[in-house]
This record gives sequence, C-alpha cells and structure tokens, in this order.
Amino acid sequence: MTSPAPITPRYDAVVVGAGIVGLAVARELLHRRPDSRIVVVEQAADVAAHQTGHNSGVIHGGIYYQPGSLKARLCVEGARLMYDYCAEHKIPHERSGKLIVARDAQELGRLDELERRGLANQVPGLRRIDGAEIAEIEPHAVGAAALHAPNTGIVDYAQVARAIRAELEGQGVEFRFGEQVREVDETGGVRTATARLRADRVVVCAGLWADRLARSCGAEANPRIVPFRGAYLRLARTENPVVRGMIYPVPDPDLPFLGVHLTRHLDGLVSLGPTAMLVGARDAYRLGRVRGRDLAETLSWPGTWRVARQYWRTGLGEIATAASRRRFVAAAAEYVPGLGVGDLDGTVHAGVRAQAVDRDGTLVDDFVISEHGVTGFVRNAPSPAATSAFALARELVDRLG
Repeated sequence: MTSPAPITPRYDAVVVGAGIVGLAVARELLHRRPDSRIVVVEQAADVAAHQTGHNSGVIHGGIYYQPGSLKARLCVEGARLMYDYCAEHKIPHERSGKLIVARDAQELGRLDELERRGLANQVPGLRRIDGAEIAEIEPHAVGAAALHAPNTGIVDYAQVARAIRAELEGQGVEFRFGEQVREVDETGGVRTATARLRADRVVVCAGLWADRLARSCGAEANPRIVPFRGAYLRLARTENPVVRGMIYPVPDPDLPFLGVHLTRHLDGLVSLGPTAMLVGARDAYRLGRVRGRDLAETLSWPGTWRVARQYWRTGLGEIATAASRRRFVAAAAEYVPGLGVGDLDGTVHAGVRAQAVDRDGTLVDDFVISEHGVTGFVRNAPSPAATSAFALARELVDRLG
C-alpha cells in the first residue's frame, strides 16, 4: 500500500502554473497582501516553459476583440502595464507598430469592422491609411488600405517571466518546479506527486492543462482544451529587413487565428507565421509528437468533430501550408510581394495554442474565468493573454477575493 504524500504547512495562496499569467497573479496577490505566504507550483523546470516561451512576442494593441469582452477590456490596459513593467525593469522592448493590410477591395468590409472595434476599444493611435500610405510605413508592403497601430510592440515574454520570478523570489515567494499538480479541490487542497498543499486560496493558471485540473475539482468538462500547433519560419538576416515592424493580413472573422503575418523581433530577424493545425499532444512542439491521453481527450470531445465538420476546408489548407514552405511564404507574399523560399534561413519555431472548444463546436474566443469554492481557474487564456497578463491578474484577484 502506497503511503500518503506528506502534508506541507498551509499557505495563504497556491498558484498553479509559472507562465506569465500565473506569475502575474502571484505578483498581484503579493502586492495586495505583502505578508502573504505564496507558493507557485510548476510542472516544468523553469518559468515560461510553454505558451509564454513559444509565442511571437507581440505586445498586442487590442484591435481584434469584440467591444465589451474581457479581451477588449484587458488588452489595452495590459499593454500599458506591460510597457511600464518593461521600462521599470529595463527589459528590452520596442513599440515597432503594426499594419493590418486589406489586400483588395473584398477585404475592406472586414477592415471596417476591425477599425470599429479598435476605436471602441480605445486602441492608442489607431488610424486608417490608404494604399499609398502603406508604403510610407512599410516600403515592401502593398494593399488597398490598412489600419496602423503604432502602439503595438515586441518583447521577449520569457525574459519578462524571468524578471517577475526574480522579483517574487526576492520578496519571499516560494517556487516548486518539476512538480506536476495532479488534483485540486474546492477547499484549497492541491495534490502533486510528492506533496499535499493547502491554502486559503488556489488560482489555477495551467494553460494547456487548464481543463484537466478544473475537472479534477469537480468543475464541468465544458470547455475542453484542444491543442493547435503554430509554426513560424524565419527570413535570413539582411542589412535592411523586409519589415520595419509587423504586417498582418485581415483575419477570417469566424476564426480566433490571425493568419500568416510578418514580425520583426528585437534582434532584427523577421519571422513568418503562424500556421494553426490541430495536433495530437498538448506539447507538440515537434510535429510528430503524440500523447495518447491528449489525443484521446481531443478525439472524444464532441466539439472537436463539430469544429472539423465546419472548418474542414480551412484545416486542409493549414495542413498544406505547414507541409509546404513555398505555400507558407506565398501567404505572406500576397501583401509583401517578392518574398520567396530563397529568403528563408531554414529555421523553424513552433508553439502550441491552448484553444478552448465548447461542446457545441464553438471556438471560445474570450478569456474564461471560473470559480469552484476557494479555487479559481483560468479556463481559456489564448492571445493576447501575455499582453494582458498584469491586467488579467488584477481581474482574477478582484473576482476571487
């Protein structure tokens, strides 16, 4: 008979997950109660091991999101707080600006809707420009019209996460790395492979594993996390980069993905991507990685099949794009003509998006927060969660008390 895991002293708060949202939550809890005893529990060996460390690094402006949604409300404020934090802690970042380009007249209606949303969300500096002005901002880009968002920026979120960790450790917050949380309960209990923790408040920011821990607490199964792999290619370094900031297409309004775009990073290199392909593991950074439990949970979820029936053409297109560098580059060349496979440096980078899918097949687009007793959950925190991290943490702590 296996002996029970030892009981550790009680904490004021346990935060599950050391991605940027979990770290921001721990920071917010400590800010409000500086004498709190807080522990952050993370299954990986360090902070930012998953979505935080595998994204594009964009500090989003808040253009895309439905006015009144949590994303709309928290992104603009989150970007302001992120810029302030980076300035205070001397973390390299840049307000490089972004163009969202309507390639032809057929996309102008969708650009109109994005402009309406951006203005309603009070995105700083957002303005509509015509085709001639596009070239003034991005000389290699072409289109019928565009939205220019000068406050959109770039940063290394893993570096931000490391700075928050150092700040928290300096104020006495405990970190337990390499401990996979197996179960949480509504009374503040947290069970790992080696310990049983208790706290007055538990906040679960588990990203790709958010639904699994919510179910362990007795919360409903809906929504389910379905993993989508996003791959990025990189352009070879040139004396004059093809992109000064960021260039995005007008996205499909029915999907929570933004399409293949170009982003110049702090080191001057430019990435193209991402794709958005359903995969067989929640950590499928390598395309061939499949985990039996992850795949079974995806395939057994009714919403997965409803998404597949509705978007099968889009899915086949994503598979084709992921399989062909020529097709991948061609997607970006529609608004940056002249790009070709020969411009790539051969580098591939990938992340996995934790996409919440409802039982009815709805791709959940907004942040989702829930409570179960004294335990709170972030059930869905896709982009712009990293941008919004500090604002989202405030929202969470306000709600959870």
